[in-house]
Amino acid sequence: MNRFLGFRNKCSPFSFSRYVHSLSFATVKAEEVSGSQPAEVLNLVKGKWTSSSSWNTIPDPLNGEPFIRVADVDVNGIQPFVESLSQVPKHGLHNPFKAPERYLMLGDVSTKAAHKLALPEVSDFFAKLIQRVSPKSYQQALGEVFVTRKFFENFCGDQVRFLARSFAVPGNHLGQQSHGFRWPYGPVTIITPFNFPIEIPVLQLMGALYMGNKPLLKVDSKVSIVMEQTLRLLHECGLPLEDVDFINSDGKTMNQILLEAKPRMTLFTGSSRVAEKLALDLNGRIKVEDAGFDWKILGPDVHEEDYIAWVCDQDAYACSGQKCSAQSMLFVHENWSKSSLLHKLRDLAARRKLDDLTVGPVLTVTTEVMLDHMNKLLEINGSKLLFGGEALQNHSIPTIYGAIRPTAIFIPLEEILKEDNYELVTKEIFGPFQIVTEYKHDELPLVLNALERMHAHLTAAVVSNDPLFVQVSQNFDSVVLVFLPFTLMSSINS
Repeated sequence: MNRFLGFRNKCSPFSFSRYVHSLSFATVKAEEVSGSQPAEVLNLVKGKWTSSSSWNTIPDPLNGEPFIRVADVDVNGIQPFVESLSQVPKHGLHNPFKAPERYLMLGDVSTKAAHKLALPEVSDFFAKLIQRVSPKSYQQALGEVFVTRKFFENFCGDQVRFLARSFAVPGNHLGQQSHGFRWPYGPVTIITPFNFPIEIPVLQLMGALYMGNKPLLKVDSKVSIVMEQTLRLLHECGLPLEDVDFINSDGKTMNQILLEAKPRMTLFTGSSRVAEKLALDLNGRIKVEDAGFDWKILGPDVHEEDYIAWVCDQDAYACSGQKCSAQSMLFVHENWSKSSLLHKLRDLAARRKLDDLTVGPVLTVTTEVMLDHMNKLLEINGSKLLFGGEALQNHSIPTIYGAIRPTAIFIPLEEILKEDNYELVTKEIFGPFQIVTEYKHDELPLVLNALERMHAHLTAAVVSNDPLFVQVSQNFDSVVLVFLPFTLMSSINS
């Protein structure tokens, strides 16, 4: 196992692993978490870390050994969490009129957290802990920690207070004014996925806290150890233990908490299927970032081939394609087809290997499912395998996870648009898998038609320096969203 974690920070001649003893907040050593030394993850409620009567055992994604024990809350143990949320008033823990000093307190917490995450031994600890539970390259994991640190830096000092800036509008008669305030919801819940174990939950959690909410945070149990350690760091930085509740449970139990506690807002990041169910259960009191079948269009002007190929490889296959913003479909103009782009893309994908986790386990889709989907696509007329299409070899990744080489399949544009094929081709595979197609200069309307029919939009790219092409290619009605950290807040008028 250690061969996957034997990376060294090039800025220093020594390993930071020996510094884990100086990390006073940490209760685990990232490099030592294993089947022989399993870690434990607790829950946090009403300011106290608690265990549970049952434990959920998490298999090591690289060898299948049971390496983390998670204190799992079942439906019989939810009452403390329901009570904790129910005790929060709808005017929150603070607001512009109540306990405004908490804005400054949270600014100080952010300052201290940013400072700690800037310490090489701390950033190294979290990067390696991320690698253990959501295997990705060291640079990808370290980049996630870096983004989280920069977020904290953005909200140091008075910046939390400034975030709560209000507004006033003159009325229509003497003595009348309309005032709007950044107002908390009060009790809120945040549910986050596995693929960015620190970045997504921290950004969403802190946004909720900054504006005065009391969050109950649930992170996918496969990776929740990362956020448990992060909360311990935040407590050391001055965050009151009572400000955040943290739970490990299955979806059914969490759903029951939502129904009983009735949080005034839930922020959910995950699958469309679960999001749609929660939207009904919660009567619309939910903000969602769900699935995205994300596309990229290469325009007619061929330039910077090496760089474009590198970006396409990163967008499709970094983190083994397990990003909400991962490139799912590449529309290649015929001019690019005459270049060496696809050959470069194939060569870059071939460099990815399990040893450095530039390709690794797929935690939500099995190898069998991905290869079965590929075979169905290859039955479409004119389709062909560009590269990949094989299971990884010589590994011990458990069969409950997926393990395939970075894969690209070419499908003719006219076949994609056929009614019998479209749903199959645009099915999102949350792994190192993409569709490539080609279009001629007069077929741009067909490309726009394909985009218009997609229903799951998250990120998109148009690669061209031709302003007319960019303008035309963006002339469609679908809304394209780029992932941003959410701040849980509402507005009131007085």
